Amino acid sequence: MRKCHCKVVKSLRSVLICDDEPIILRSLKNKLKELGFDEILECGDGARAVEIALGKLPDIAILDVAMPGMDGISAATEIRKKLKIPIILLTACYDPDTVRRAGECGIAAFLAKPLRDQDLWPAIELAFAHAEEVEALKEQVEDLKESIETRKVIEKAKGVLMRNHGLSEPEAFRKMQKLAMDKRKNMRRIAEAILLTES
Repeated sequence: MRKCHCKVVKSLRSVLICDDEPIILRSLKNKLKELGFDEILECGDGARAVEIALGKLPDIAILDVAMPGMDGISAATEIRKKLKIPIILLTACYDPDTVRRAGECGIAAFLAKPLRDQDLWPAIELAFAHAEEVEALKEQVEDLKESIETRKVIEKAKGVLMRNHGLSEPEAFRKMQKLAMDKRKNMRRIAEAILLTES
């Protein structure tokens, strides 16, 4: 088990922990030290958690849900507006509203209080896996949008060539391909140039 812990956290430097109960904070800090975190940032309220997170840029945050002033979910929402780090929530009760709010702001995992030693490492592991998966999906969506946009521009430029030069669709496409090869530019650049000069 220890071997797994070391493997998981060897690339991690810092964690932010926030709980208004000093005993829980101390216990959590000791467990995280055992897991190998180099820097453990700690505080006892949500507003301070946001301030520390945005100033120190931790790799992950573990926040208590129920705190005076700004609660853990509100703090997580503020942090995730600027930082795409995984956030784990500590809570003693899972009411539907808490779960819904947590889901809306992209919480990676829940940990139940009282915290058991064996639950911490899997929660951290899953939180990172979940965060990476979400970011990968976002990139795929962006790539897909880019691809659709490129296709639209190429189709439009092809139409302009067909209209202006009396070319068939395959001829217009081959002309664009040849221009792309001759000028060593991608098809989208060529299409944009055609739309700029011939529209």
